Amino acid sequence: MKTYLDELIASLRCLPGVGPKSAQRMAYHLLQRDRAGALHLAHALKNAADNTQHCSQCNNFCEQQVCRLCASTNRDEGLLCVVEMPADLLMIEQTQCYRGRYYVLMGRLSPLDGIGAKELHFDRLAKRVQQHPCEVILATNFTVEGDATAHYLATLLQSLGVKVSRIARGLPVGGELEQVDSGTLAQAVLERRELTV
Repeated sequence: MKTYLDELIASLRCLPGVGPKSAQRMAYHLLQRDRAGALHLAHALKNAADNTQHCSQCNNFCEQQVCRLCASTNRDEGLLCVVEMPADLLMIEQTQCYRGRYYVLMGRLSPLDGIGAKELHFDRLAKRVQQHPCEVILATNFTVEGDATAHYLATLLQSLGVKVSRIARGLPVGGELEQVDSGTLAQAVLERRELTV
C-alpha cells in the first residue's frame, strides 16, 4: 500500500530532470526541514493550477482572458514573434529590444512524440495573422525540432502572403572563434551581413 510519502515522491518525479533519487531528496527535505515551505508550495501549485489559463490572443499563461502584454497599447502591432515556450518569451522580453506582439506555441513539432501542427494549433496562428496582418518573426530554438517547426510555419504563413523572418544564429557576444563549435561558426559565416560605416 502506497503511503503519502510515496505519493509525494512519485508526484515530484513529474518535474523535468527529476529522477527517483532527486524526488526522494526533495520530499525528505520538504518534510524534515521546511514544512512551511511544503505547505506554501502546495498552496501555490493549487492556486496556479486552478487560476491559470491561456491568453486568448498570444496563448501564453495568464490569469485573465488576455495577458498584460496583449492588453498593452504600447506594443508594435506590425510585428509578431513566435516562440516555443513561455520561458522563451521571457528571454526575449528581457533583451528589451523587441516591442512587438507574441504568439506562444507551447511546444514544437515532434512526430516521434506525436506532436504535429494540429496539437500546436497552427490554425489559430494562421487565423490571427490573417485577421491582423504583420511580419512574423520565427524565434523557435535552433534544434532539429525547432528548425522543422520554423520551416513548416514559414511555408504555411508565406502561402498566406505573410512576411516571415527568422532570428539569426551565430557567435555569442564576447565569444572567441577558437571556443565556438564548427556548426555555429559555419552558420555565422553563412548569415554574415554587409557592414555600413
